Amino acid sequence: MRAVVLVLTIISFSVHAQVHKGQHLLTNKMIHGDYEFYGESVVQARSLKDGKFFTTLKSDRATGETSIDKFTYETYEKVETVLRSSNFQCEGSPSPFRIEGYSYSADEKKLLLENESESIYRYSTKSYYYIWDLEKKTGTQLSDPNLGKQSLAQFSPNGNNVAFVRKNNVFVKDLSTGVESQVTRDGKWNEIINGATDWVYEEEFSFDNGIYWSPDGKKLAFYRMDESKVKEFQLAYYGSLYPYQYRFKYPKAGEANSVVSIHVYDLQNGHTNKFDLGSETDIYIPRIKWTKDPDVLCVTRMNRSQNHLELLFGNCAKAKGGIIPSKVVYSEESTTYIDVHENLIFLAGNKFLWTSEKDGFNHVYCVNPNNGKERQITSGEWEVTELLGVNDSKDIYYLSTEKSPLQRHLYSVKISGKKKKLLSQRDGQNEVKFSAGMRYYINYNSAANSPEYITLHSADGKMIKELVDNQRLTNKIAAYATNPKEFFSFETTAGISLNGWMVKPIDFDENKKYPLLMYVYGGPGHNTVNDSWEGGSRYMWWQLLAQKGYVVASVDARGTGARGKEFKHCTYKQLGRYETVDQIEAAKFLGKKKFIDDSRIGIFGWSYGGYMSSLCITKGADVFKTAIAVAPVTNWRFYDNIYTERFMGKPQDNGDNYDVNSPINHVEKLKGNYLLIHGAADDNVHYQNSLEMVTALVNANKQFDLFIYPNKNHSIYGGNTRLHLYDMMTDYLLENL
Repeated sequence: MRAVVLVLTIISFSVHAQVHKGQHLLTNKMIHGDYEFYGESVVQARSLKDGKFFTTLKSDRATGETSIDKFTYETYEKVETVLRSSNFQCEGSPSPFRIEGYSYSADEKKLLLENESESIYRYSTKSYYYIWDLEKKTGTQLSDPNLGKQSLAQFSPNGNNVAFVRKNNVFVKDLSTGVESQVTRDGKWNEIINGATDWVYEEEFSFDNGIYWSPDGKKLAFYRMDESKVKEFQLAYYGSLYPYQYRFKYPKAGEANSVVSIHVYDLQNGHTNKFDLGSETDIYIPRIKWTKDPDVLCVTRMNRSQNHLELLFGNCAKAKGGIIPSKVVYSEESTTYIDVHENLIFLAGNKFLWTSEKDGFNHVYCVNPNNGKERQITSGEWEVTELLGVNDSKDIYYLSTEKSPLQRHLYSVKISGKKKKLLSQRDGQNEVKFSAGMRYYINYNSAANSPEYITLHSADGKMIKELVDNQRLTNKIAAYATNPKEFFSFETTAGISLNGWMVKPIDFDENKKYPLLMYVYGGPGHNTVNDSWEGGSRYMWWQLLAQKGYVVASVDARGTGARGKEFKHCTYKQLGRYETVDQIEAAKFLGKKKFIDDSRIGIFGWSYGGYMSSLCITKGADVFKTAIAVAPVTNWRFYDNIYTERFMGKPQDNGDNYDVNSPINHVEKLKGNYLLIHGAADDNVHYQNSLEMVTALVNANKQFDLFIYPNKNHSIYGGNTRLHLYDMMTDYLLENL
């Protein structure tokens, strides 16, 4: 098979080479081997406390040297190089030294530097940390490196201490005395976690930090997670005579979770008190945050079904018998589920801003916990996607979909709900980072066919200076034969309008028939149809396929985001049902176009998209000829409980819907070509999913193709892996579509 594929690849290039009149042809080596289409960005921008200056982390590609550079917001003039890695000196530090992350102390006289960072899961890392004194130009190690790497190191707000986590325990280093205090002592691998989160919290609640300084730096709140009753999962790593077995706690749907508690350590008296979370322990604590009052901690409590959320206030000054009393100050319920978010901003008097879907679209509310009253500030059939902050003039800044669900734009509105202003100047998707005091912001803009364009603005939206235009990348892409993404929409037989994009083949002729590859993700709230840059690798692969004569398209089905609660939540307790129906309808709609060969429609997806492509090649066997499924969930019983139960409930209560929409139970319908790909060390969507799919296919006597990447996780990345993967998928499409 491989020899035939190589011949087809050569023929494809030979034919197209004759028609592209001076424009270059793409290869996977350029895209996924040499990464030639990566753009420039402004990395790790940090506002200084006066709001007039910011720093960035720069890496010199030629020399490998890293530096922290300081700029003015007002003019974007470089003021100084704060620190070059080549100038860093500290006993015991590696040479050459590389700055991999940094943060300032409150007085901005010291830097906390990360080095030799080691990835753990999606967000979590462990590193060796160093403290650089900017006045003395001297470096010291945060802790004894012989005791192991540290995680989550943070200066206290008063700058006197640094808290960090090592081997599941919390420590505090007094910078004036050099004394290191151990706050917890019961941390143990696969049993007790202090100051960090377990695997499932990190993956599904999107955070790994479990230590939070009070505003005055006198107290440290931290998570404690007892995962001793959570069942273990094991991954095999190959490369030695006997494979290494990595064991970690992974709670699958319907199984036991960690028991979570919140504690507050008082640096002045050395005591640790426990926050009162109530008697029920089968709950989630997806967020904690200090209020404006340095004694009052806010804890988000959510039930196991994730349809009842409460905010609790606890006053640490009123702790008795080791317990911090708490009270519910806000409560929200849903007949489906409630998404966890970061949109909580405390105002004077402990009033706070909050976003909720309670009126059918995600909007901003002002809540007064003293009397329980709340007031809706934004409204309309569009969504606030991110709450960015409030300035001294009571202007609220936020990103929303008001112009289009495909775009994100920056707005400001008075806290009264009046004088709303659109501040974004370019269409597409905008991400924004404000300065301290919210006088300036850096705007990261991109569009479907335009790489990131980064600009500096004053808070009223006026552009001060262009920071990055990525013209080099734009010019480079222009030298290759490409076609732009084109957006479209259509109405399904159920009367629902769906959005999509399409890339047509190079030298497109509407009188010719072309094969179609559909790209799908489709998970709840997640969109692939966005007016934003996908990144050079993915975008350019679509262009490579277009050069080879394929139409590439993607459609956002029901269940995806930015179109209101009803559209997103309609898949509740029946994941896979409506999404598959809509993808099949989209394929039929596109297949009716005169330039599409409806006998050659394929579909490709990764993770949830792999689940979708597996359902489409089985349930939609009469429509799809070929499917590629990378790291797919094949039955939600195999996936983690926070994500799965949020959208499906427990399998003990909703087992029929777990099974009826599992591709494992539809393998007998398979007619076309099916390529199943998985990383054997996938800690997220376990290799078990593909093995169970293989078992079902074999039992049904269905032929298929399988490829496993040893020692690779969910991203299937590292070394030559990505190039190999995309070469394989490209060849598979050339042979089978």
